[in-house]
Amino acid sequence: MTMTVGELFIALVTIALVLLASNALRLWLPWLRRLFLPSSVIGGLLLLLLGPDVIGRALPPIFEDSPGLFPAYVQESWSALPALLINVVFAALFIGKTIPGLRTIWLRAGPQVVVGQTMAWGQYVVGLTLALLVLVPIFNMNPMVGALIEIGFEGGHGTAAGMADTFSELGFEEGADLALGLATIGIVSGVLIGTVVINIAARRGVVKLDDEIDRGLDGEKSDPDNLMRDDERPSTEEFSEFKKDLVQEAGTTDPLSLHIGLVGIAIVIGWLLLSGLQWIEQVTWARNDGLEILAHVPLFPIAMIGGVILQLIVMRFRLERHVSARTMSRIAGTALDFTIVAALATLSLTTLGDYFVPFLLLALAGIGWSLFVLIVIAPRVIPENWFERGIGDFGQSMGVTVTGLLLMRMADPKNKSGALESFGYKQLMFEPVVGGGLFTAAALPLIAQFGALSVLIFTGLLTVGWLTFGLLYFGRMVPERGNGRWNKQSSKD
Repeated sequence: MTMTVGELFIALVTIALVLLASNALRLWLPWLRRLFLPSSVIGGLLLLLLGPDVIGRALPPIFEDSPGLFPAYVQESWSALPALLINVVFAALFIGKTIPGLRTIWLRAGPQVVVGQTMAWGQYVVGLTLALLVLVPIFNMNPMVGALIEIGFEGGHGTAAGMADTFSELGFEEGADLALGLATIGIVSGVLIGTVVINIAARRGVVKLDDEIDRGLDGEKSDPDNLMRDDERPSTEEFSEFKKDLVQEAGTTDPLSLHIGLVGIAIVIGWLLLSGLQWIEQVTWARNDGLEILAHVPLFPIAMIGGVILQLIVMRFRLERHVSARTMSRIAGTALDFTIVAALATLSLTTLGDYFVPFLLLALAGIGWSLFVLIVIAPRVIPENWFERGIGDFGQSMGVTVTGLLLMRMADPKNKSGALESFGYKQLMFEPVVGGGLFTAAALPLIAQFGALSVLIFTGLLTVGWLTFGLLYFGRMVPERGNGRWNKQSSKD
């Protein structure tokens, strides 16, 4: 693939214009607002409709080298963008955010860590079981198909797009398109099913919806951007932190350039770490055509570790006032928007059509597992406000973190349960491993090297282990009123 800087620039400008158009569509079409679809997903679907697999099949080609409304070099640029921009998203994830000690995280978010880990590892168990019993023997699919639920649902569009090269290297090219399709199904069904579940919970008295959220559910008087972008319109409780970020930005020379530079440093740290680990692998266990795992691991989860290392350095030298979490969030959000649009624009509908039944089975299995964890496991593991806290994990497991935040805001618009803080703490013990973390990146090469059954046994043991620990440890605890923590007193006492 070769392209000039000018061609890449045209591809980026096209995405920017489509994002602008998709925002306008959300304003003009009430049903899009009721679905709470991000502008990036709408924009990506628009470009997909205008591409070679839809309008390109119905109209004569405008360009000799490419059907659809875009020349081939634009499609090539879009295909290359996700694997690059996803590094920016993950590198910026923890920069600018205070990283508390493990004890603090555990006291505030331990039950949600258990629910989130159970949900994520269980997606591998469900997917790999489905693959071994149905998809491989009946549909003759690659055993790596069993990892697609976690990659597409828990990881989301960014992770699915970022792993496209790994899919290709391991001979499972269609897996990237199937994972992107699952991510799209997940985010749509997550919002729709989550909204229905919240309404059912309200009718049964599990949660109480006030006037604010009632207006939000009917979609006519709500402001979906307010739900999707919490950091842009801080609540009264968050105002002090909001003001702190503004002071940080005001005291920084050319803050955007500085923060982009920090992201670059985090990516370089991640690249050095990954290169070092890959070198160690090549001179040790991978010598003479031995086991290769790290050679197929993409950069983005290691770039996230680089961001954590950079943030620890910033905290160590008391440089926090120079780093704004809001600015870093905007850099990551912009990169993610471009990643999602580019990935969806190059999604192969032909692949989805060829594997429609396996795709449907994977989607139904993933949705069913997430609902089971929310309805059956969460109330037995989370001692207090289980629904408000568990609905966030459900939303994240079906799409992206923003989906979880959206559903938590719908179920508890004033954050009376403290679910938002617990959810944020949980991410520090969740995202480095699954949901786009190290194991998500390593799952495909592990299946390729050891087989789907071995990975199924491993993930099954982890799922059972997390679930058993949650039921025996947190399931017997009672909350300490008012501080979001739990003591070791048995509820029977």
